Amino acid sequence: MSNSPFPSTSPGGSGLQLDEPLIFERHARGRIGASLPKAGVPEVDPASEIPADQLRGEIEGLPSLSEPEVMRHFVRMSQWNYGIDSGPFPLGSCSMKYNPKSSEAIARLRGFAQVHPMLPASFSQGALRLGYELERALSEISGFAACTLQPAAGAQGELCGLLMIRAYHQKQGGPRKKVLIPDSAHGTNAASCTLAGYEVVPIESGRDGVIAPAAVAQALNTHGTSVAALMMTNPNTLGIFERHVKEIGDLVHGKGALLYCDGANLSALLGIARPGDMGYDVMQFNLHKTFATPHGGGGPGCGPVGVSEKLIPFLPVPTIAKREGGFALDFDRPDSIGRLRTFWGNFGMWVRAYALIREWGPEGVKRAGQLAVLNANYLRKLLEPHYYLPFKAESLHEVVFSDKNQKEYGVSALDIAKRLIDHGFHPPTIYFPLVVQGALMMEPTETESPEAVEALAAALVAIAEEAKVDPEAVKAAPTRTRVRRLDEVRAARKPILRWTP
Repeated sequence: MSNSPFPSTSPGGSGLQLDEPLIFERHARGRIGASLPKAGVPEVDPASEIPADQLRGEIEGLPSLSEPEVMRHFVRMSQWNYGIDSGPFPLGSCSMKYNPKSSEAIARLRGFAQVHPMLPASFSQGALRLGYELERALSEISGFAACTLQPAAGAQGELCGLLMIRAYHQKQGGPRKKVLIPDSAHGTNAASCTLAGYEVVPIESGRDGVIAPAAVAQALNTHGTSVAALMMTNPNTLGIFERHVKEIGDLVHGKGALLYCDGANLSALLGIARPGDMGYDVMQFNLHKTFATPHGGGGPGCGPVGVSEKLIPFLPVPTIAKREGGFALDFDRPDSIGRLRTFWGNFGMWVRAYALIREWGPEGVKRAGQLAVLNANYLRKLLEPHYYLPFKAESLHEVVFSDKNQKEYGVSALDIAKRLIDHGFHPPTIYFPLVVQGALMMEPTETESPEAVEALAAALVAIAEEAKVDPEAVKAAPTRTRVRRLDEVRAARKPILRWTP
């Protein structure tokens, strides 16, 4: 039997690791990577045509390389990266789902990929129809009366929702001043409130991990009619369903305030429950989380917002209207909060989400939600004997452990995350939510197979066992990467963002 600390299910290995210098360090004077014909027009001295203060000289240190050198440089760098196409990506609260290649192929169809936002509506009927039908699909899935696709990301969707809340209250006589937010909320919630001109009032979660109606009632009584809304994520960032939502909604609405749902964790509810039916007035979607459009560098993003009937007049312009003879962009909305961005939205993300919803169908939407919950609970059962679970309530789409058991041996959440890299997995989210000390937040999503969940669990169990017998090995991780553990504090406080000769 092998004495290796890595179980046979771990995809990590030494492999072929190619060193790659900075591209500036590959510079060879006079080398070029392109062959261009002569311009065919007389050469002109730029200094004779461009003012001196706008004329740039030679760029110091700009590298000269051949085409193969450039290609190999960037390919090697891409091979160092870890993405959802490489393996499981259990970042809790991020919902790192596999992006279906069928959706990618459809988004690249010429009629979609090359549609221009300045085309008149008569030449954009296919795009407008897709947007209209996606709005209706999202509204049906979430239980809201209407939807906008304009926000460029989930965080801008939050801002959009809060601006509509502000406009609604302004129409009632005053915008109000405060928004209640649980202590387990995503950081973007507080940032969005500040951008919308609101003061944040935190609400402490109960010992069971959810918001208690009594805590909400106390905050409402303390701050009275200055409260514009309560923002809450459901399920919350602990992966627990906020079971008191109906009672909390009645309390909030009783004070004339509105109830905002952060839809970041909508995956857990797909086809099973609808936030609009629970009494929420507004919710942003995160298409990259719920409907598997690309994250980050694969973006751009899209954060649609669903609203109840009372907020429809305040939707950003333009909205997509279905009229006799076709579809049109409707700008005639006097109570609208206005435009959020240039043009109408990140259309490529619309196409990807629409394609997936159409592929799933109603039963597939429900199945996705069920599998997201099943995978998270399977992972929880596999890890519960080895990692401390601070909240015992039922988990939905994600589960949050802590490093309490491993702290006994001097091993932290950061050490566990770094050691997981040696096993060939991307680490989970750590140290969030802030209500859990030493948090290890895991979300396998519905796109992982049982075998992938088991392999991830086996690696984490191996790390937990190793922490007992050889904690220094865990604390020294990662050891199988091209570079060892970096000074993350120094990198955050004193980043070096620019290469200099």
